[in-house]
Amino acid sequence: MKVSDLFVKSLENEGVQYIFGVPGEENEDLLFSLESSSIQFVPTRHEQGAAFIANVWGRLTGKAGVCLSTLGPGATNLLTGVADANLDKAPLVAITAQGGLTRLHHESHQYIDIVSMFKPVTKWNTSISAAESVTEIVRKAFKVAEYEKPGATHIELSEDIAKQEVKRKLTPIRPQRVRRSSPDYKAISRTIELLKEAERPLFLAGNGAIRKLASKHLTQFAEKYNVPVVCTFMGKGAISDRMDQSLLAIGLGLKDYVMEAVEAADLVLAIGYDIAEYDPEEWNPASNKKIVHIDFVPAEVHTYYDPEVEIVGDISGALWELDAKVGEEKIKFDYEWYKPIRLRILDDIASYDLKDGGAITIPGTINIIREILDDDSLLISDVGTHKVWIARNFPVYCPNGCIISNGLASMGISLPGAIAASLIAPERQVVAVMGDGGFLMNSQELETAKRLGVGFTVVIVNDNDYGLISWKQRMSRGRSVSTKISNPDFKIYAQSFGIKAYQPKSLNELREQLNSAITSKELCLVEVLVDPSVNDALVEKLNEYWRESNVN
Repeated sequence: MKVSDLFVKSLENEGVQYIFGVPGEENEDLLFSLESSSIQFVPTRHEQGAAFIANVWGRLTGKAGVCLSTLGPGATNLLTGVADANLDKAPLVAITAQGGLTRLHHESHQYIDIVSMFKPVTKWNTSISAAESVTEIVRKAFKVAEYEKPGATHIELSEDIAKQEVKRKLTPIRPQRVRRSSPDYKAISRTIELLKEAERPLFLAGNGAIRKLASKHLTQFAEKYNVPVVCTFMGKGAISDRMDQSLLAIGLGLKDYVMEAVEAADLVLAIGYDIAEYDPEEWNPASNKKIVHIDFVPAEVHTYYDPEVEIVGDISGALWELDAKVGEEKIKFDYEWYKPIRLRILDDIASYDLKDGGAITIPGTINIIREILDDDSLLISDVGTHKVWIARNFPVYCPNGCIISNGLASMGISLPGAIAASLIAPERQVVAVMGDGGFLMNSQELETAKRLGVGFTVVIVNDNDYGLISWKQRMSRGRSVSTKISNPDFKIYAQSFGIKAYQPKSLNELREQLNSAITSKELCLVEVLVDPSVNDALVEKLNEYWRESNVN
């Protein structure tokens, strides 16, 4: 048995179904070993697309998605998607090839030090230098990637090692479930004391609240004791936005209505919150909030995030214990304080409904998409102006009902991500929303999607601009520079791949064509020309609201 054969058996042992990547000379042995395995290798059109597919696979399933590249430029192309997974806490295992070890001590064709390059963007990485280490390395890569907090790992397999015969009889190491530790009873007791003192507690639900059973127990606690929940962009869906306790999302780059609740809260219980998601200085500028940190790992040291107590351990277990203790102690809170804020948020979202003869906008288009989608559907957002509107205005009714990259926040993730989502759940409605800029960064993966026969809807909100950058420039400088771009005919472009495409010209066409595309569950593309003036109008509206609030 060759090393590449043992490597593939170890991947099968981990339950790997797909590997996404680009073939190369130096990963030839691995590719031929995969041919006779149960694993399907999916050639993508760019390594970044492969990494993004694996990234979203990991985020949706909790099992590491796997991506593959050759050495040199293949590995550098893979890097952005791997870094995105690591900062977004998505389990991913990246595999890269390398030249023969006999030529790595001097300058060599396509050689770079891949292991050193991947070190800052992974939880763990290594190069296989001996056949006897294959089973341990593969097992460790998956264990580390999937254990809380999840992230990316990387294995380098050089071409000469891959060809070697395995001299010892080795078998893959059986994966064992690792139990997370229970919360410390003293931390639970101290939190109960803080809850007794509080009248207006508030949950800040981050990315970690989506994983495991945390969403279930958070929902139960919030509903039972009427405690409001604010989600970060990546925490959307931690509780259903249909619940009266939901105040939707926080994270806008300016002061939004939801900040009224954060300012009024006398205790913030941060659940699975990463400071990379939303800088605590933005929601705790005076550094005077009482905070309880509930997460799998201790809190990061930060001037504006200094918890009174840290409950480190299983999030679900912590919420379960707090639920029981609050019930035993018969602790009561103010049940009414946040309700006007929720109504204000919902009324504001509804105000963006499109009108006949009026401009077509991103928030208005998002409202139509939400009306069409089932409650258990999935919307994957790319990065751009639309990300802000989706995070702010798109209600989510189930965990992982909305995927937003907001750690590394990489443009180009949503189209490849929709491929992963459709492979995982073919019957689920999946919509990938992106700007014209983000679409053309990975539009080539339309061919991959078409070849795989997956079905989802691509919605391009087109403003012929790097719109988020121009929006922020206008907020900062009063004008924008260097952001305008031009585009091909996206309808014809999609049709060249054999994909059904639409370019609605009116509100009626927009409704009808979005409905037709989404409900068909076929691979479709809808280009929506949008008026960006709504972006600046939001800034003016919020500034005026807070000016009046301060006066009153």
